[in-house]
Amino acid sequence: MSLFAVQNTPLDLSEVVDALSSDEMGGLSVFVGKVRNHSDGRPVSLLEYQAYESMAEKQMRKIAEEIQIEIPNTRLAAVHRVGTLKIGDAAIICAAASPHRDEAFRACRLLIDRIKKDVPVWKREHGPDGPYWVGWHDARCTGKHGHDHTPGH
Repeated sequence: MSLFAVQNTPLDLSEVVDALSSDEMGGLSVFVGKVRNHSDGRPVSLLEYQAYESMAEKQMRKIAEEIQIEIPNTRLAAVHRVGTLKIGDAAIICAAASPHRDEAFRACRLLIDRIKKDVPVWKREHGPDGPYWVGWHDARCTGKHGHDHTPGH
C-alpha cells in the first residue's frame, strides 16, 4: 500500500508508518515538518497552505516512482496538510522504508527535498507585519523601474 495525500485535517504519523509496514523492510525513516514560530528572522504566528490537490498528489506519486528507480526496494509515503496551521502543527510527513537504513534515510531526504521543490503547494506566513506568501514573486510587480513589490519583501 502507498499513501500520497493532501488533506485539511491533522496528520497522523501512525497512518503514514502503517502504509509502509512490511516484513522485508528493516529501515524506516520519517521526516515530520512542523510549523515553527519564526522564518528568516521574522516572527510567525501561523501558516496557511494551499494546494492544487489532485496535481500535488499526482506529483508526489511521480517523485516517489523516480526515487524507487534510484533506490530499488524502497517504499515511500507522504501526506501534506493544507488550510490554517498553528505553531507546532505538522505540515508534512514523509516516510521511506527499505531493507537497510542507509537507503531509507536517503530516500526520505530525497522525498522531502523534491516535494518542497516540485509539488504545487503554496505557503502564506502570518506575522506582526501581516500575511505574506513565501517564495512567490508576481512578475507584474517587478517593472522597468526596478521596484519589487512582491508580498512580504
